[in-house]
Amino acid sequence: MKLSDGVEWGIHCCTVLAALPEGTALPAGRLAEFHGVPAAYLAKHLQALSRAGIVTTEPGQRGGYRLARPPAEISLWDVVAAVDGSAPAFRCTEIRRRGPAALPDRQYTRACGIARAMQRAEQAWRAELQATTLADILADLASSVPPRAVQRAGAWFMEVLR
Repeated sequence: MKLSDGVEWGIHCCTVLAALPEGTALPAGRLAEFHGVPAAYLAKHLQALSRAGIVTTEPGQRGGYRLARPPAEISLWDVVAAVDGSAPAFRCTEIRRRGPAALPDRQYTRACGIARAMQRAEQAWRAELQATTLADILADLASSVPPRAVQRAGAWFMEVLR
């Protein structure tokens, strides 16, 4: 399973938006600048987050993106599904029913063990992402980001949000 860059970018952008003061928003270009990623590519992912109801846009000179719901109500799975879709990572095509050992379909009464194992793994992965919210990520931020980076980010926000 490989998630797109957009998932990482989307979660980071939502985390930044969750930390914004009430009544403020950031344009896509500023979010791209903050993360050092291409603005046009990030804008596509922000639009997907908007369609999913995770972020909303504020029009005007001081407009931009902000979260559409409180951080505790947005799971990492919400962002993953919005950016990369919710299709299962594994798709069983029942190749065991082909070739020289194949039998008529009615002989296969149970899903194959490989498909069942992949489904269990996917359910566990999705459950973990559904149980982790942006509020959880924010709560961990202070211990996972170097203090100097937090200080620099704060200075950047003060300048941008003036």
